[in-house]
Amino acid sequence: MAENSSDPIKEFWAEIPRADEDYLGSIRDWKNVQVATDDETIWLKGFTDAQVLASELHQLPNFLLYELRKGLLFKKEALVPSKKLRTGLLWMPIDKALRLTFPASNQNYFGISEKVQIRLKESSEEHPVIALVSKIADIKDSIVALPKFRLEKIEWTVIEDKALFLGTPLLSLPGKTYWTKDEHLLPSGFDFEFKNLSIFLQQKYNKESDQWLLWDENGNYLSIKKTDFRPLSVSSFRLTEKSREWN
Repeated sequence: MAENSSDPIKEFWAEIPRADEDYLGSIRDWKNVQVATDDETIWLKGFTDAQVLASELHQLPNFLLYELRKGLLFKKEALVPSKKLRTGLLWMPIDKALRLTFPASNQNYFGISEKVQIRLKESSEEHPVIALVSKIADIKDSIVALPKFRLEKIEWTVIEDKALFLGTPLLSLPGKTYWTKDEHLLPSGFDFEFKNLSIFLQQKYNKESDQWLLWDENGNYLSIKKTDFRPLSVSSFRLTEKSREWN
């Protein structure tokens, strides 16, 4: 006799306060997930087993996950139901239902006043570095001593009293290194808390893809036009240094 392999398929629901709607941007590309709202709550359903375990889901603030059993909503491994099944809700795919909004921000270097409300966190993943920010005063003697072939693949621009170098292999100079993700420049060892926000931030702050967004560990960013970069050479560095002294 054949074994009965028709195990019941688990159905998961979730809820999150409407006040925390912006955080759902981290799972907006989960197109299988359905969303509905009532007065104070956003309801979600249609998760796969893998999505139920994903960190992007459990990092959402004030997030509650339920398993649907016989019309009742149970918290994970709970024996007693928490709520009855909501009825009369209007469901839509999450990517169509959500309109991502972001708080206003300025573009001061690393946000001295207003700040983008985006958090970065330490990451255990290793990424190749592509950019370096160094204080000009700390590197001016080292740059002029480097051989030409070390500079040929590097572009650079000036940010206040600092130089931003872009290209590989990076120069062996003191400073802070960065890796690239969707045209963001993120500090080495850090990533966005909600990784899937990366593309949406580009759509919001870099629609024309003509800038690099340089972030610090506190979640503040500086937009830098790609046209501001120029090839690095000893002569260009010396001219820039002299012009800064004259100013």
